[in-house]
Amino acid sequence: MKQAAIYIRVSTDAQREEGYSIDAQKEMLQAHCVSKGIKDYSFYIDGGFTGSNIERPEMQRLIADVKQDRISHVIVYKLDRLSRSQKDTLYLIEDVFNPHGVDFISMNESMDTSTPLGRLMLGILSAFAQLERENIRERTRMGMKERVKSGKWMGGGRIPFGYDYDKKNGKLIPNKDAERVRKIYDLYLQGYSTAKIAQMVGLKYDKLAYQILTRKSNAGYINYNDEEYLGEHEPIISLETYERTMQYMKERYIKRVSESNYLFTGLLYCGKCGAKMRYQKWSKNTCKIICYSQDKAKTHLIKDPNCNNSKLWANDLEDVVLKNLFEYAFKHSNIETENISNMSLLDILHEQYNNTAQKLKRLYSLYSDNDDDVLLESINDIKKEMRNIQTQIEIETEKSQNQLNLKNVKKTLSSLSEAWEYMSPKEKKVVANGCINKITLTDASIHVDYRFDIVK
Repeated sequence: MKQAAIYIRVSTDAQREEGYSIDAQKEMLQAHCVSKGIKDYSFYIDGGFTGSNIERPEMQRLIADVKQDRISHVIVYKLDRLSRSQKDTLYLIEDVFNPHGVDFISMNESMDTSTPLGRLMLGILSAFAQLERENIRERTRMGMKERVKSGKWMGGGRIPFGYDYDKKNGKLIPNKDAERVRKIYDLYLQGYSTAKIAQMVGLKYDKLAYQILTRKSNAGYINYNDEEYLGEHEPIISLETYERTMQYMKERYIKRVSESNYLFTGLLYCGKCGAKMRYQKWSKNTCKIICYSQDKAKTHLIKDPNCNNSKLWANDLEDVVLKNLFEYAFKHSNIETENISNMSLLDILHEQYNNTAQKLKRLYSLYSDNDDDVLLESINDIKKEMRNIQTQIEIETEKSQNQLNLKNVKKTLSSLSEAWEYMSPKEKKVVANGCINKITLTDASIHVDYRFDIVK
C-alpha cells in the first residue's frame, strides 16, 4: 500500500522565522491533507539542514522509499523546503518522483505536478529558488568581506591555534595556548626544526608547528580570499617576529636544498602504498631509500603502516636513474624543435583586440545618448568577440612560451652526459628536478616519469 510523504525541512536560521518551524509546517500540512482527503501519510523531517543540496538523512530515506514504490504523493509546505537548488529540484521531480508515479504538491505555491500547469510552475519557481540561493551566497560573501575589512574574524570553526573566538564581539581572544605559540616562534628562531619543536611543546605533528609559524593571524592580521587586513584581535607575537621568522624559514630552506647531497630528494615515491620515500643513513658512507610508511617518526606521512616495499641502496638507485636520464637526453637531443614564431600572429591578435575595444567604446557612447536595444545587442556581441580574441591570445602566448622552453630543454639535454661530472651538487639537483617529475620504486623496479615529452 502506498502512502503520502509529508516532507519538512528547517534550516538553522529558518527555525527562528515565523511559519517555518517544524510544528508550524506539520500543522498546516496535516490540515492540507485533510482538505484533500489524504488519510494515510508519514512524516520525513530534516531539522537544521541546508537546502543547497539533498544530502540530508530524511531526504535520502524519502528517495529510497519512492524508489521502492511506497509513496503516492510528496507534499511540502513550500518549494524551497524541498531544495533551494534548481538542479536538485528538477532531479527529484523528473528522475525520482515522476518515474515512480509520485505526484508532487507544494502547498504554498498551489502546485500539483500531475497537471501541465503544475509542471510549468515547477520550472519557473525552482529557477527563482536557485536565484535566491545565489543572491544569499553573494550577500554573505560581500558581508564577510566587509566584516573582515573592519578587523573582525570570519567566524566559523577554523579558529587559529592559541585563540578562542568571541561570537558576541566577533574577535579572536588569546587563550592558554598563546604561550605555546610564542614558544614555537622562539624555538624556531633558535634553530630548532619543526619536528623537534612539535616534540618539545607537545604537538602531534611537526606539520602543525609549521602551520602555526606561517599564520600571520598570530601577528594581528586576517587573510581572506588572498587579501590581507589588519585585525582587531590582540597579536600573540609582534609583526617583526613574524617577518623575521618568514625570512629565516626561507633562508633555511635555501640552505637545506643547497647543502644536501641527496640528488633525488622530493622526487621519490613508493609504488606499493603511494607514500613519499626518503634517503636514510645506513652506515658512515652509505644510504638506503625507504618508504615513509616504514618511518614511524613522521606519522602524518604514513599511507600504509604495513607497507613492505624493499629498501634500495641509494647509490644503486642513482646509477639506474642517471643512466636512464642520459639515454633519454641523448635520444631527444637530436629531435628538431619546430622553428615556428607566433609573434606575428600575436601582433595581429593584439591589434584586433585593440580595434574591437575602440569599437566597443564608440558603441557605449552611442548607447548613453540613445537607449536602443539594437545597440545593446551589438555591445554584447562585441564583448563576446573580445573574450574570444583574448582566449586566442592566451593560447598563442602559451604556445610561444612552450616553444622557447622546449628549445632550452633541448640545449641542456644535448650536452648533459658530458657536462654532468663538471656540475656542482646543487646544479645537478636543479637539472634533475627540472627534467624528472617523480621516481616510483616498487621493490627492485624503478620507473622514471619525466616532466615533459619532446616527442609529439
